Amino acid sequence: KIINEIEIKKYDTKETNNVPVHESDSEPSEEEELPDELSIENINVSFEVTEVRTHLPQYSDECMHLINVKDAKMQETKPDRGKGYKAGSSCITNIVTNNREAKIHLSSGAFCTCVEKYYLDNIYTNLQDKLMPIEGIKCSSSSQNMHPLGIFEAEMIFLHRTGSIRLKAELSVMNNCTSQHLILGNYYLNIYGIDINNHKDRYFTIGENKRKKYAFPTEKREITVIRKVKNVNKEKFVSDQLIEAQISPELTPEMKEQIIEILFQYRESFASDNEPLGAIKGHEVDIMLNVERLYPPLLRRPAYTASPRAREAFKSH
Repeated sequence: KIINEIEIKKYDTKETNNVPVHESDSEPSEEEELPDELSIENINVSFEVTEVRTHLPQYSDECMHLINVKDAKMQETKPDRGKGYKAGSSCITNIVTNNREAKIHLSSGAFCTCVEKYYLDNIYTNLQDKLMPIEGIKCSSSSQNMHPLGIFEAEMIFLHRTGSIRLKAELSVMNNCTSQHLILGNYYLNIYGIDINNHKDRYFTIGENKRKKYAFPTEKREITVIRKVKNVNKEKFVSDQLIEAQISPELTPEMKEQIIEILFQYRESFASDNEPLGAIKGHEVDIMLNVERLYPPLLRRPAYTASPRAREAFKSH
C-alpha cells in the first residue's frame, strides 16, 4: 500500500463564502473532519516508514544523492602503500568427497558451480561414464571461454569437530578450466544458507546454526595436492577380515584399492565375529534343534567312570 501518496482535499475559501448561513453555522460532519486527521496520521506514518526503510538493504541508484558520506572504519591495520594487492586471502577451504580431501572455493560471485575435468579425475574413477548431459550454457572466466562436458553430482562433507555436514551439488565439468579446485557458486551458497563472515576473524557458517563456525585454512598449501582421507572402519575391516586374503601381485595399486573398496562396501555379506554365517540373502543356513537323547540306551544309566565298557562307549560316540 502506498502510504505517502494520500491525496488530501484542500478547502476553497471562495466556496465556503458562498455557502448559505444555515449550512455554515451547522456542525462539521465526519467527512469534513477526516482530511485533517488523515494529514496528521500521514505525517507520522511517513516518518516511521522512512525510518524503517533505512534499515533495509539499499540498492545503488544513480538517482540517489551523495549525502552523509563517511569514511569506512578498518577492522585491521592498513597495509603499506602499494602492498594491498597481495594482503588479501581467498575463500578456499577443505572438504571430503569420495573419501578424499579436496579444495573448494566458496565464490559468491560465481553463478555456475563448476570444476576442472582433470582435477575431478584424481578423485573419481570412470568419470566420463557418470556425466549427465548439459545443454544451453555458456561459461567464461577471465575472458576465456570454457567448454562444458557434462553435469556430475557430488557429495561434499564439511568437517567439524562437533559434527560434520554433508551437502549435494551438481558440478559443471569443464574441459579447459584453469582453477585447480572445486567452485561452489552463489546458488548453492543461497539454498544451503552458507554465510561468509569477514568481521575480524574470517569464517563461514552453514544453515541456521550460526554458532557452528567453519574457519578458512591459514597455512599455505598447494591446492593441487589431493590427499586420501583415512577411513578407520575400512582399515579395521582390512586388518581383521582380509588379513589372510591373497591378492594377485599382477594387479596395480588402483585395482587393489577398487577390490578392497567393493569388499568393504558389501562387508555385511561376509562372515565376521558377530555374524559367523554371513548375511547373504538366499544363502541362509537352517539349523534344527532336537531334544531327543543322542546316546544309546546303555549310556543312559550312570556308568562307573573307570569301567572299560564306559570308556569304549564314549570313544565310539
